[in-house]
Amino acid sequence: MHSEIIKTVEFERPIMSPLSSGASCTAQAWARVPSTPTPQEKEVLKARIKRLLKEQKAVLVAHYYVDADLQDLAEETGGCVSDSLEMARFGRDHPAQTLVVAGVKFMGETSKILSPHKRVLMPDLDATCSLDLGCPTDEFTAFCDAHPDRTVVVYANTSAAVKARADWMVTSSIGLDIVAHLHAQGKKILWAPDRHLGGYIQKKTGADMLLWHGSCLVHDEFKGIELGLLRREHPNAKILVHPESPQDVVDQADVVGSTSQLIAAAQNLDADEFIVATDNGILHKMRMAAPGKRFIDAPTAGNSATCKSCAHCPWMAMNGLQNLADVLESGRNEIHVDADIGRKAIISIDRMLNFAADRKANTRPISDLSKEEKLFSGIGPA
Repeated sequence: MHSEIIKTVEFERPIMSPLSSGASCTAQAWARVPSTPTPQEKEVLKARIKRLLKEQKAVLVAHYYVDADLQDLAEETGGCVSDSLEMARFGRDHPAQTLVVAGVKFMGETSKILSPHKRVLMPDLDATCSLDLGCPTDEFTAFCDAHPDRTVVVYANTSAAVKARADWMVTSSIGLDIVAHLHAQGKKILWAPDRHLGGYIQKKTGADMLLWHGSCLVHDEFKGIELGLLRREHPNAKILVHPESPQDVVDQADVVGSTSQLIAAAQNLDADEFIVATDNGILHKMRMAAPGKRFIDAPTAGNSATCKSCAHCPWMAMNGLQNLADVLESGRNEIHVDADIGRKAIISIDRMLNFAADRKANTRPISDLSKEEKLFSGIGPA
């Protein structure tokens, strides 16, 4: 197999000091690019992974944005492919004592917080997230301390330590409903880290929200002007948009929603063509859910411009067949969460889960879109 390469990844880094007024700078991180196995190597690796999962009584949970082979393996071996919330809930409720999380690090941490007695492994512990990188714990804590009158609500795409400082953790499936609930109680909100998702919720609820100015490397790159031009070329296409996207992209959407909701929309809406503004890893599941329909990536760059992510998260791409097999065989890359941080973080997570249970919220797509009406009243998990 070919050796891995390291690439530099640029992302927007908020500067959330009292004098910055939400300024930002361009920061750099890095991502590994896994080697691409040959078709023969791929079959050998898949068989090896299936054997190791069975031998270790482990279960594989994968996000919609990871490589299609990993998504297929998760379903073929009794695991699940889903959004970040359902990944953690599935792992918590599954009898397996070893969870293998194919995604980014905050997903592994959330799984460990919900299942502290289980072993949680990841193909690559360095798979991170621009939202997480852009919301360091010390800066976030200082920001919260400067606004003690506000209820702290954080998105799932944050570290365990940030969740431990929050009053509520939300996924986008329940975020709008929870903020509306808090707004009805007269609460003022401190929201972190995604400014686009926070702005969307603020606009929908009218809540008093102070926003951290983070953004998702992938979704922030979708371009409203270029999307409008593409829609002229495909006038019958429905536009499906994740709410971490900029406002001028969201404004053109036929459906704004999470990964789960966008898959449900692709399956059930009366259209044969869709333009999709989220990580293109989701297209594998969309094509499976809606065979015969056409899916087009929303544009991430204008004419002669370049893109940073090209609609695919460089850290989600770090999950591969080879490192998945290696971690199962070696037991390396185990997620550990400090016990005190875990005890604090579970409070904010449990508040969300209890709220969702009270509302009987459904975050999984089903075959009948008419039954998804309540789900589409908000927006879904990343």
